[in-house]
Amino acid sequence: MKFESPATRNAAQELIEFAQALAIDAVPGPVVTQAKWCLLDALGCALFGSRQPWTKIITEEMFAEGSRGRSSVIGYRQTLAAPPAALCNGTAAHGFELDDLLDEPIVHPGAIVIPAALAAAESVDAPGSRLLLGIIAGYEAMNRVGLAIGMEPAHRGFHKTSVVGPVGAAIAAGVVTNLSAARLTAAAGLACSTASGIKSFAAGTGGGMMKRMHAGRAAESGARMAQLAARDFTAPPSAIDGRFGLLEVFGGKDVNPGALVSGLGERWAGENVYVKVYPCCSWIQAAVQQLVALRGPQPLDPNDIAKVRIGVSAYAARNNGEVAPPDTMGAQYSFPYCAALALTGDPADPAMYSGNALSDPARRELARRVELVLDAEMEAAYPKHYGSRVELRLADGTRRNSFVLDPHGMPADPCTETERLEKFSRLAGLCKKPAAVAAIVKQVESCEQLASVRELTDLLRD
Repeated sequence: MKFESPATRNAAQELIEFAQALAIDAVPGPVVTQAKWCLLDALGCALFGSRQPWTKIITEEMFAEGSRGRSSVIGYRQTLAAPPAALCNGTAAHGFELDDLLDEPIVHPGAIVIPAALAAAESVDAPGSRLLLGIIAGYEAMNRVGLAIGMEPAHRGFHKTSVVGPVGAAIAAGVVTNLSAARLTAAAGLACSTASGIKSFAAGTGGGMMKRMHAGRAAESGARMAQLAARDFTAPPSAIDGRFGLLEVFGGKDVNPGALVSGLGERWAGENVYVKVYPCCSWIQAAVQQLVALRGPQPLDPNDIAKVRIGVSAYAARNNGEVAPPDTMGAQYSFPYCAALALTGDPADPAMYSGNALSDPARRELARRVELVLDAEMEAAYPKHYGSRVELRLADGTRRNSFVLDPHGMPADPCTETERLEKFSRLAGLCKKPAAVAAIVKQVESCEQLASVRELTDLLRD
């Protein structure tokens, strides 16, 4: 791929100017509605994630640093400056593999864009309409930069979410705070130099807490770069798609700068949002869904199961086959563990991925009877589809087969509004009373009418 000078390559600039010029009355109604659903989903994930140990560690560290500001830390009374607040909330939202995904570029936008946009909005006391515009702009940026950079970064071991995330966060924060086009360009350019994140969490030796902070760090970077740009800290205008820019440095042979603007204003990122049903890796969801259906309404006795075969892509077979995951992160990325859980327990319950559930001897033994095999159809469908082919063999000789190309929650089989509300209520209800949960839903539903985002964020703190 030949990268030209900024004089002839201006796709990134066109995207940035499009984002800067967005107006709530000019955005199609369904796009605004989808932004609200994305906001609600991210808040549910963050409320639940705020109680996880990794979020508590980062939050305690940020409070200890004494950074003063007006931005909320979800689940806490104390406030911080926008960047550290975005770090805490992004870590919380990405904290249990429940946050949304853009299906084709394979990046998690909600846990990055929304924490950055929220923190920036509070820092300037922006109205709800600006928050929604920031969310819409940030999702567009992450989707388009994620498509443009291609899949090679992921294959080399970079976590694409945290590589392209700072750009999406910077554009979201910059739109919320109403930066000029020149300053928004600077914010996005600065954010390119904060791109980072490796996928050693998926190496099968235990993921630790590292991945949990990837979204938080990206959100923090975007919020910070928008603040610097507001003070006229500058960056190269070619930092995204020019020589030695983000696409060239991280990308490979499938880089496609044209994706930055193809169908801009006609196709929207919100159309491609995948709402997760289970707290595990996206590649695994279709197999879990099928095994729950194949087993029937009640969990099976492990002794009644002879074998499980799961047909997947080569990428999934290579990276998601750990039989005995040592920790929660490892379990959420393990086909064998998640398959055993789907057959013998409740795979929608976050508690099933840690503690005694993770170390259950019978479930671990069953995981050893789960075989991953390369499926030609799944290989051809990768990475646009997240499906799998499942064969369940019972001890009595019965065989049950299933095939799903797109798991429930994907754009091809979307969650209903009722399901999305139930997901939010279930997650938020673990740390908020029913009246508070209902109040948050009401404020999100009328977000564009809020005179100040604080009418919403006040409900998110303890």
